[in-house]
Amino acid sequence: MPSVQAEVSIGEHDPAAGGDEQIAYGEYVLRAGGCVTCHTAQDGEFLAGGRPIESPFGVFYGPNITPDEEYGIGRWSEADFKRAMLEGRGPDGRHYYPAFPYTSYTKMKPQDVEALWAFLQSEVEPEARENTPHDLVWFARFRPSLVGWKWLHFEPGTFEPDPDQSEQWNRGAYLTLALGHCMECHTPRTRTGGLDLERLGAGARLPDDDVAGNITPDRETGIGRWGERHIARYLEMGLTRDGDFAGGGMADVIDHGTSHLTDEDRRAIAVYLKSLDPIAHEPD
Repeated sequence: MPSVQAEVSIGEHDPAAGGDEQIAYGEYVLRAGGCVTCHTAQDGEFLAGGRPIESPFGVFYGPNITPDEEYGIGRWSEADFKRAMLEGRGPDGRHYYPAFPYTSYTKMKPQDVEALWAFLQSEVEPEARENTPHDLVWFARFRPSLVGWKWLHFEPGTFEPDPDQSEQWNRGAYLTLALGHCMECHTPRTRTGGLDLERLGAGARLPDDDVAGNITPDRETGIGRWGERHIARYLEMGLTRDGDFAGGGMADVIDHGTSHLTDEDRRAIAVYLKSLDPIAHEPD
């Protein structure tokens, strides 16, 4: 597959233009959206699924999103894909588990979803890898209960820029809250599995005992002592303010995702994160 070039950005490629322009931007969306990390197993084929995702409700496995017609999304229509990304529903109408972060993707710009679809259909090799069934606790297997979960925790709707903020700030907010879905891991969860919005970005201990750190600008427990350049460098190279390298799941996020972003987009994320209200919270 083609590699993402540093110059690929929203400012230089029109995702609505179609053809090669749209496909090039679609690959960029794939990287910014963290798709590779969850949909590619260790030493597995690109986007062919099988990556385990631990949760309090059991282990989910990222599905095959290659254009294979039997095991992937080769028989999907573009409308099916948009419904999955923006509404959390499959082609057969069933509700997806929120291990798939459609609660953030729902805020994606339609042209970004369309560009991602174009890339997946035209540039990704179909892989005939059967999806691994989820291994969940008994009560989580009852999919109709997801209707109630979505009623409590899912608010569909496209990201709306804040007119009182700069274009750079809004770009960073979009990448963090929608496309990059950073808050899905970096926010504590409520007892019903929704994001604790009063502690948005304040860090959380993940089910695999990894820690998604506090990314609010609290000086003691968060990134308050980090400058914008430190954050941008971390997203590019995985190098912390103190000179250590990222480990755990964040290493994969950087390797397969944020390291492929433009300098401008990494700096936009830094600008947005530094603008958040600081929350003093150390993940348990």
